[in-house]
This record gives sequence, C-alpha cells and structure tokens, in this order.
Amino acid sequence: MFRKFLLLAFLLIFFPIFAIYAQEEASSEDITGTEEEAAPMPLSDRPDFWLGVGGETAFYSARGLSYAYSFALGYGSGSSIGLKGSFFSNGQGLKVFEVDLLLRFYTFGKNTYYGPFIQILGGASMINYDNPLKIPSGTGVLNIGLGIGWRYLFANRFFLEPAFRFGYPYFMGLGISAGIRF
Repeated sequence: MFRKFLLLAFLLIFFPIFAIYAQEEASSEDITGTEEEAAPMPLSDRPDFWLGVGGETAFYSARGLSYAYSFALGYGSGSSIGLKGSFFSNGQGLKVFEVDLLLRFYTFGKNTYYGPFIQILGGASMINYDNPLKIPSGTGVLNIGLGIGWRYLFANRFFLEPAFRFGYPYFMGLGISAGIRF
C-alpha cells in the first residue's frame, strides 16, 4: 500500500499537467486608434519565466557530501512557482534522484525577480544504495525543505543564484545555479 502511495505521489509530482493559453494582447493602437501611443511592454513589466541549471552539495549520507547537478524552471514575479530536478551521487554507491515543486518569495517586493529570496521545496526522492539507479526505486521518500538565496541579475536577462537549504531527508545543502529569464 505504501509503495502504491509513493508511486502515485511520484507520478503527480513528476508528470504535472499545465494548460498554457495564448491570447493576443490588445495594443494601445487597437484601443485608441493611433500608432504613436503603441509602445512595447518594458521587460520589467513582463511576466517572469526562467530556466536554470546548477550544481549543489547535500548531506544525503552519513559517509559525507553528495554532489549533484540540477535543472529548474519557474514562473512568476515577486513569488515564483516551479519544478526542480536534481541527481545526487557521492561516488561510494549512493544515487538519489530528487524531484521538487518549489515556491519562491522575493523579499524586495511583489513585482521583483531578483535579490534575496526564501524558497519552500517539496517533492520525492528516489534513493538507491550500491545499485544502479532504477525507477521505481528501492527506497523512496517524500522530502521537504526550506532555502534562502540571492539572485544576481545581469543585463536584466541572465542570473546567478547562490542558495542554502535545509530539510529532510538531507540535512542541509549548498548550491549555485545560472540561468536565463524570458
């Protein structure tokens, strides 16, 4: 029963369903009838969609640090929601595949997408000891964590994010990621 619950939780987290709708925005030319008043929306007023890759470390094992590479994507200004996937290994037989849903709040205001942030992570970890990584995993656990970090923005498009997190089943982690916002 517990394995069925873990499989269901993994499927709900790993295979989310997003509905994306496209609608042409009415320009000021359509509203007022003059072309002079039509101006493109500044980048800072656009919705924030971002992609990032990174590397991190975490204490997934009592044997020492585990090292990972990760991929994340998110959407929102002021607060973001997104997905993050990480693959950890410690070189001594431990392999962890982590899939998290993240919720991020920037502290500079409700329309910001840079600066300090607080992040809540939750998802599933598939852990294999001394075995090749396979799904479904021999050991799967739900994880939850809290992180803090800072997004440094370059040219209003590229970013660099150092972050620290702590939670369960890892004790704490430290990472850095780089990416682009659209």
